[in-house]
Amino acid sequence: MTSPAARSEAEQALPGEAAVADAAHRSLDGHSRGLARLWPFLGPAFIAAVAYIDPGNFATNVSGGAKFGYMLLWVVLAANLVAMVVQAQSAKLGIATGKNLAELCRERFSRRTSIFLWLQAEIVAMACDIAEIVGASLGLNLLFGIPLFVAGLITGVATFTLLALQRRGFRKLEAAITVLVGVVVAAFAYELFNASPETSEVARHLFIPEFGGTESILLATGIVGATVMPHVIYLHSALTQNRIVGRNDNERHRILRFEKIDVVIALALAGLVNLAMMIVAAALFHGGGLTGVDTIEGAFDGLKKLDSQGAATIFGIALLASGFASSSVGTMAGQVVMQGFIHRQIPLFLRRAITLFPALVILGIGVNPTDALVGSQVVLSFGIPFALVPLLIIASKREIMGPMVNPRWLSVVAGLIASLIIALNVFLLYEFVAG
Repeated sequence: MTSPAARSEAEQALPGEAAVADAAHRSLDGHSRGLARLWPFLGPAFIAAVAYIDPGNFATNVSGGAKFGYMLLWVVLAANLVAMVVQAQSAKLGIATGKNLAELCRERFSRRTSIFLWLQAEIVAMACDIAEIVGASLGLNLLFGIPLFVAGLITGVATFTLLALQRRGFRKLEAAITVLVGVVVAAFAYELFNASPETSEVARHLFIPEFGGTESILLATGIVGATVMPHVIYLHSALTQNRIVGRNDNERHRILRFEKIDVVIALALAGLVNLAMMIVAAALFHGGGLTGVDTIEGAFDGLKKLDSQGAATIFGIALLASGFASSSVGTMAGQVVMQGFIHRQIPLFLRRAITLFPALVILGIGVNPTDALVGSQVVLSFGIPFALVPLLIIASKREIMGPMVNPRWLSVVAGLIASLIIALNVFLLYEFVAG
């Protein structure tokens, strides 16, 4: 029997959404096998994963590889593994409670705390929007020579178009975003093949932690901020809260197992792309004598000089696809934050127009695009604890999570992760003040 909640969901859904819900319940009832059993549950993590390969990642990974070679590969790997843990926690929160993280923060914390969390989350979302719009605009500028400000306007229009797919059902939007992710994956698979990196050095630096001074710590913080995206912690719980409704605790546990597979597949792809970005920059630009290649524009020109015009064009296309997709995801996350914390909602298109403004100002006054991108990722990194700590607190409460509450060992591991991120940010702040 289908529960009233599940029937209500199916009745209100668009035809495509109802079909996904039906396929999911057939899978849960044991009537599907193989890929057909998993297929209905794939999607939320792929939307979240877009934020892990946004233009901010291009900036931090290219800069890290050009300046420090393969040294910071271990940071990329560690950040991606942390992201898997965090996003699995966020997905579980939505499945177990039927609510998203912002809603639960408003319910469980004081009004003053909730308002503070909301305001800082909006600042983080704004920083993210700046990275995404600037990145996509830079892609248009590099590929077609369009002035950055005009390119920013074009990016806004493209984002509006992509967001309009939501009105036709979440599966349409998921498909469009997955295609854009596929473009980025294919582009860096090509770039990596052409770069011919030193495999022994790659293997060594993947697993041996090392820094090269304060600047490398700044970049490491940016890499963490660009990988463990705070606004997507809120979004992922919203993507799973009502997408497929479990009819009992057993079904909710099985839904979570499928969603964990979704997380592993999507974030493994995102992690490989991030590693490829840094490896390509390290192999081609580190110690090569070219100047300015630690910026996205410099990397584009460097690819033309050291590889080919085709390689540079593919890099630009990947940047453009990344910016278009991630700007839409950032707008969705901002909507979830506002609605959850203060029970207010504005139309997605109006929110996109509002958040487009700061990025257009930055483009209009001539701020260096790569500097803006790296700076935005550091802001994101400082926002991580304010999303991660509430997530872990709530996930450890049996009265909220029921049978899906975090076991003590997982709470300890997640707490250590949060502590390390906070310590990294405090150390970086100390270095800046002392300097």
